[in-house]
Amino acid sequence: AGGEAGPAGPGGQAIVWRNVVLMGLLHLGAVYALSLVPRAHILTLLWAYFCFLMTALGVTAGAHRLWSHRSYKAKLPLRIFLAAANSMAFQNDIYEWSRDHRVHHKYSETDADPHNARRGFFFSHIGWLFVRKHRDVIEKGRKLDFTDLLDDPVVRFQRKYYKSSVVLMCFVIPTVVPWYLWGETLWNAYFLASILRYTISLNVTWLVNSAAHMYGNRPYDKNINPRQNTLVTLGAIGEGFHNYHHTFPFDYSASELGLKFNPTTWFIDFMFWLGLVTDRKQAPKEMIQARKERTGDGSA
Repeated sequence: AGGEAGPAGPGGQAIVWRNVVLMGLLHLGAVYALSLVPRAHILTLLWAYFCFLMTALGVTAGAHRLWSHRSYKAKLPLRIFLAAANSMAFQNDIYEWSRDHRVHHKYSETDADPHNARRGFFFSHIGWLFVRKHRDVIEKGRKLDFTDLLDDPVVRFQRKYYKSSVVLMCFVIPTVVPWYLWGETLWNAYFLASILRYTISLNVTWLVNSAAHMYGNRPYDKNINPRQNTLVTLGAIGEGFHNYHHTFPFDYSASELGLKFNPTTWFIDFMFWLGLVTDRKQAPKEMIQARKERTGDGSA
C-alpha cells in the first residue's frame, strides 16, 4: 500500500491515510448504491451479480488456487481469462496477491502474516490495509521464492499493465455494458455493477482473513487458528473451509467435500472437462482421516 504515512497505528506501523480515505469513500458509495437498487433494471442487478462471480473466480480459482498454491495447472486461454477476472477484482496484481498469500501461509498468525488474525477482527479484515506492512512481513517475505510467478508471461503482462486493466475490467466494462445493451443509466450501472459489486467482493475476500480465522470448528488441526466457516464458504464461493485449507493448502478443491458448497471447484472441474485444466492435486482420504484423528478437535 502506498500513500503518505502519518502517525503510527497499532503495532507501531505508520497509518496510510490515502487508503483510509479511499476505502471510506468506497464504502460510502456502496451504501448509497443500495438506494439505487429499486430503480435499476433487473438485468443490471443480474449483470452486477455475474460480475461478482467473475470477480470472485479471478481471486479464488486464479490468484489463490492456481497461482498462490499451484494446486492445478491451467492452459493459456484459461490463465488469460483468470488474469482478466483478477483485474476486475482489483485486489493487487496476481504477483503481489500471491506473494502476500504465500507469506500468510508460511508465517500465519505472526507479525510476518500480512493480516495477522491475532491482532483482532478489524485488523485482519481491513485494518491491515490502513497501515504500512510490519517489517517482519517484508523481511521474512524476502526469504521466499516467487520466481515461478514471474515465469508466467500472463502474470508478467498483467503486472505490467495492471492499472489500465483495472480501469477497464473493474470500472469501464461493468458500467458500459448495462448502458449500451439495455439502456440503463450510466449512474446506476456505475454504482451498482462497479462500486457496490467491488465493495461486496472485497469484504467477502476479507472475511476469509478475518471471520474464517476466528469463528468455526477445527476438525483437521485444532492447533491453528483457521476454521471451517459456513457463511464465509457461501459468500466466497467455496473458500470458507479454512481449517482444511491451511492443513492441506495444496488441495485444488480447498475442501474434502468435493463439489458441495464449492462453486470454485465446480468451475475448475468444468475447465478440466473442457481440457483447459490438468494436474489437479488432492489430499488422499487416508491422509485426511489420519490428520483428523491426530490433530482435529473431534467435530467431524
